[in-house]
Amino acid sequence: MARANKIQIEKLNDVKQLVIDVMSSMDLWSEKELSELQQIKLGVLRKNATQRHGVTRWKKGITNPTKPSEVEVIDLHPELLTDDWIAYAAWVMHHEYVHALGFLAHDALFKKLENNWPSKKSKQQGKQFTEYLRRKNAKWLLKCESCQKEYPRQKPGKKRFMCRICKSILVDIPIKST
Repeated sequence: MARANKIQIEKLNDVKQLVIDVMSSMDLWSEKELSELQQIKLGVLRKNATQRHGVTRWKKGITNPTKPSEVEVIDLHPELLTDDWIAYAAWVMHHEYVHALGFLAHDALFKKLENNWPSKKSKQQGKQFTEYLRRKNAKWLLKCESCQKEYPRQKPGKKRFMCRICKSILVDIPIKST
């Protein structure tokens, strides 16, 4: 777990307040639940993470968590705390807060609760954010010479991978660091 700096902590608290304010207008959550969410410690993921955008970490020994007081920390990716991604950061925090309220599985009920977030556009930024992180951390580009699709990677493919679209063997192209 990475340690959040002072600026990140301020941004996290700003996002938290925004999310709590929006959730309080949903008529789904009680004042008690929202108050408990306010108490959850916030942190950041490692900056080189490319798959996870946020995570709810439960206190040690908790096997079937059901309430916010059982949450150790909610971590968001530090790149989410920039102006470009702040709307998506709010959506991710809302997603993690739904987990913290005891809805662990990504089942139909969870998705119904999650879909109460007012900005549908912010939810759709997930794929863009993942692509942004992959390209930012990539040292190699695996490229399809047939359809021109590119797959950013940290290691060369050595002709072991095929294009998902046209099934051609991918070519390794090193990315020059600037």
